[in-house]
Amino acid sequence: MTTSGAEKVVIVGAGPAGIRAAELLVQAGIRPTVIDEGMKAGGQIYRRPPEGFARPPEQLYGSEARRAAALHTVFDRMVAVGQVDYHPQSSVLAVAGDFLQALTPSGRKDFTCRRLILATGAMDRLAPIPGWQAPGVYSLGAAQIALKAQGVALGSRIVLAGSGPLLTLVATQLLKAGADIAAILDTSSLRYQMAGLPGMLVRPHLVLRGLLMRAKLGHLYNAGVTLDRIDSDERGPVAMHWRDKRDKTHVTACDMVGLGWHLRAETHLAGLAGCTFDYDESWSQWLPRTDRMGRAAEWLYLAGDGLRILGADGAEVAGRLAAIACLADMGLPHPDPSSDLRRLDRLERFARAIARAFPWPRDMVRSVPDETVVCRCEGVTAGQLREAVICGGAEANRVKSLARVGMGRCQGRYCQLAGAELISDKAGIKVRDAGRLRDQAPVRPLPIGEWVRDA
Repeated sequence: MTTSGAEKVVIVGAGPAGIRAAELLVQAGIRPTVIDEGMKAGGQIYRRPPEGFARPPEQLYGSEARRAAALHTVFDRMVAVGQVDYHPQSSVLAVAGDFLQALTPSGRKDFTCRRLILATGAMDRLAPIPGWQAPGVYSLGAAQIALKAQGVALGSRIVLAGSGPLLTLVATQLLKAGADIAAILDTSSLRYQMAGLPGMLVRPHLVLRGLLMRAKLGHLYNAGVTLDRIDSDERGPVAMHWRDKRDKTHVTACDMVGLGWHLRAETHLAGLAGCTFDYDESWSQWLPRTDRMGRAAEWLYLAGDGLRILGADGAEVAGRLAAIACLADMGLPHPDPSSDLRRLDRLERFARAIARAFPWPRDMVRSVPDETVVCRCEGVTAGQLREAVICGGAEANRVKSLARVGMGRCQGRYCQLAGAELISDKAGIKVRDAGRLRDQAPVRPLPIGEWVRDA
């Protein structure tokens, strides 16, 4: 027996957090609406390939194959028997109170709900380096998606650079698929990584798995590097210039570069829904403010990496907790969250240790030359951004209005964090004092035809 339409719950995102939230709600007799950008449920971490794709789950997901298959099966079963109102390939563009607007395969569609669970996940956190705007420079996540979804390596001679577990994971996956990797460049020093190790030992099996992956990278892996620039021609990258931990200069030939410094929470919808944000010094980014269950308001709940960067395991736990909070606020029977909260504490300790071991390259970002492009969408350089600070003041939205940083297609997803560092450095203030860019709808590009149809 399902609840009435007056109790409608909408979940945005069908990754590990969204799937577990939907599962618990279904068990309580609720038929949630799930809106997801993916072709199939699974999220980025457990992204599924097209029909007929030959590679088995063990090759796609490695040691996580069983967990991925279990999540896929749970969600597919709920959809098959009509327990979930599922909208794949659909992107939520705007949130205002109980009203959501989404772009679906059949056009723009309006949804209403009494309660909203945002499980929007995360995306690559990128830092600008000279030459990164060239075609053929991708995020680590893009390289991983191409490999998972199509079995494609995006270059014939690849350089991967950045820091964090994703760097090691993507490198290992590409090598296993037969790709030619020229170098793996980690801006975090071994000293930083060892400093984070004690905290990471709350999950020893995961640490061991990471160390085994790192060992397979061998001489390709370099820690404590400084990235100087990417040289390109009309076809894309031709060389990465970098310095090792001893400050010795290297030039590595390549035709593709993958960049990424762990993850940044996808929070645009949370902002439109009215969430308050706090600047998290550990993660060097703005994160939504909620209680331990993920409750941001009596009707609004957040789960997964869009709330806390905890990875796939943490997303499953957070999805359950958000659903429990939702059921409790509806006055319905719900599981005891105690065990999930204890597990969440352990996962958060591990995540904080990861952040310490693989820090955001603050000094590298602040020292980029004036001619370095910071906002790839609008072509805004570091020099133009610094000049806007002088002319207009040290506030992110004021700098945006003068220099157009964050006004492009990605709406600041790639440039906001780096821009805040440059504002902070130029003005001599803390990053948190530079403020956060205001979220604006639509949060994704929308075909103009959808508006013309209304007119």
